[in-house]
Amino acid sequence: MPGYARAARRRLQEVTILKDVFSLFAKSVNRFVSSAAATGAAFILVIIWATFGPATHYSENWQLVINTGTTIITFLMVFILNNAQSRDTTAINLKLDSLILAVERADNRLVGLETLPASEADAITADVGATPPGTNEASS
Repeated sequence: MPGYARAARRRLQEVTILKDVFSLFAKSVNRFVSSAAATGAAFILVIIWATFGPATHYSENWQLVINTGTTIITFLMVFILNNAQSRDTTAINLKLDSLILAVERADNRLVGLETLPASEADAITADVGATPPGTNEASS
């Protein structure tokens, strides 16, 4: 059994390293893609591609180049941007949960709301929405 545990631990380390490498890659790509340089490069590539249209008589290969390129880039960017958005959402939720817990009068049922089953989250949302913030039902 110790050999199995050692192999499982090594596998877990490999997966962790792979996740860290992908996270670093995704952060770098996301940072570059959102830059002015990337926008300019994309614009220049489209201009270059468009100028070759008349020279190639707008052939199928000419169209295939841009269609294939944009399809591949779009497909890959979905995963990279989703990774970045997921990381950002997790960080925001943790920060908001921390603020909710730090405020004495805050409704602690809202902590971790995004992790609850839909029926529970809907019930809490309806309950919180029914009572405007800063009001007390007992004073009615």
